[in-house]
Amino acid sequence: MSANEERIILEGIAAGDTSVIKAFYKKNYNYIRRYVLQNSGDEADVEDVFQDALVVIYQKLKSDSLDIDVSIRTYFYAICKNLWRSRLRKKRKLIINTEVVGLSEDSEEPFTKNMENHDREHLYRKYFITLSDACKHILNLVFAGNRMKEIAILTGYTEGYARKKKFECKKSLLEKIEKDPIYHELKITSEKES
Repeated sequence: MSANEERIILEGIAAGDTSVIKAFYKKNYNYIRRYVLQNSGDEADVEDVFQDALVVIYQKLKSDSLDIDVSIRTYFYAICKNLWRSRLRKKRKLIINTEVVGLSEDSEEPFTKNMENHDREHLYRKYFITLSDACKHILNLVFAGNRMKEIAILTGYTEGYARKKKFECKKSLLEKIEKDPIYHELKITSEKES
């Protein structure tokens, strides 16, 4: 792959360009799938690892901290491999004995809360990057604390349309999140604690 093709892929991921992301997915999915399935994973794990790795690259691109000297495919494969190994280690440690991960009765609650918060944040980011550019823009403005009047001015929408668009974008994001199996695990965990 030429340097120009790699630049186009990276720019597409950073911009959330669905056509670039889909093409990247098609070219690399089986490569990642083979690795995860050969290492105690299933189809759902493949999807999660692939999405997680895309989020990692997206975040690095957005924070301008992506520094690679190999092909994007090699770099992406390494991220997926590390994510999957990390997930396997966590599963094994939690199954074998809670002492292995350094938990005492006093520290268990903050530890699990931190893991749940991390999982929630990851789930949000995983699906946020799949939204349209318009939705990402309007939701970023909302999360930055802008009022609807300010958002209307910044986007060029009427205030009523900006409000409607915000509602549609949040609804779309929530629908995607609620379909993820991890969401149901987190929901069950929080319900048990209540």
